[in-house]
Amino acid sequence: MSLATQPHAGGGAPELIDFPVPVVPGSPAPALPGSPVPPAHRIYFYSPDEWEVFITEWATGVAVSYRQIKQLGGSGDRGVDVAAFKTDRGLEDAWDCFQAKHYDGSLTVSDAFPEMLKIFHGVVDAFYCLPDRYVFVAPRGCGPTLNRLLSKPTDLRKKFLELLDARGTATRQYDEQALKSIRELAETTDFSIFQSLELNEMLDIHRKTQYFAARFGTALPARPPVEQAPEVPAPSEAIYVRKLVDVYNEQDPASCSDVESVAAHAKHGPHLQRQREAFYSAEALRLYARDSVPDGTYELLQDDVYIGVIDTAEANHSSGLARLRAVLTQSGQLDLGAHTLISMSNLKDRQGICHQLANADKLTWVEVDE
Repeated sequence: MSLATQPHAGGGAPELIDFPVPVVPGSPAPALPGSPVPPAHRIYFYSPDEWEVFITEWATGVAVSYRQIKQLGGSGDRGVDVAAFKTDRGLEDAWDCFQAKHYDGSLTVSDAFPEMLKIFHGVVDAFYCLPDRYVFVAPRGCGPTLNRLLSKPTDLRKKFLELLDARGTATRQYDEQALKSIRELAETTDFSIFQSLELNEMLDIHRKTQYFAARFGTALPARPPVEQAPEVPAPSEAIYVRKLVDVYNEQDPASCSDVESVAAHAKHGPHLQRQREAFYSAEALRLYARDSVPDGTYELLQDDVYIGVIDTAEANHSSGLARLRAVLTQSGQLDLGAHTLISMSNLKDRQGICHQLANADKLTWVEVDE
């Protein structure tokens, strides 16, 4: 979803763009990859490109606290890398600004001053209203002088006005009228809006995203308990449950005509219940993967289970029940150790994935000609 902004007569307006979805690896990463180097130390050595990818991942964690987030690109970012909107009115209402450029060293006053000029110029130029917070985000944090000024807003404003009046290099791209307007605005602005975000605070946010474990090679978060399968199958179970009913009907046509009759069957009822519990276990693993690992990770596991059992499923079997049992047994024997999720899964999950594949019509137990 994109945000429409008002055309600006001054030209050079940045383009509001959606955050790109971080790239998913083409093959499963080994379980618990990476060395024991702390995440903060790894970030110190990030290249600008890697830092940018990290910021897109971090932004997914920031997004949960805002109505919408956007990157600013185009001919100039006007001092904004990440715009976090608190209302549907975007830059015309309450918003927070994150400046997340990559610097080789700690952020200095000389680095910060041109960016602060941009944000004030964007306001006097009527491109946006002043943000509630303007947050400097840098891999090596802020230097001691900038940190001291950020902790004393009055001193920071005094320093800003001194640099503005000095007409140094950073001011030369603005005409005198613009600089006068910037000064008038700065004089009445509470400089406590300028803040810094420490790396450990960034990591606290990133840790809650699906990218943290994969990026830093840490253990996956604990998996929540699996919900019990409801007594009556949900509509989302219709296909694989029908295929299971076909299996039991083939074994005992007189007593197993539908779900209710199978559930009441002394032998096949408990078997059906175990299959449903396996399906719900796999569904729980899928939801866990959605919140804990990059998009596509669970699908890679599911695809490998399919590749590992399809030959067994297509082989000749004496009955649908024999085919089902052979496939479930095969799923438990597959070498899936390269998958990140395997450390958080169990045999029931593998069997449940087979029923997910049946639910997607990729596996069938009773063939028409049997």
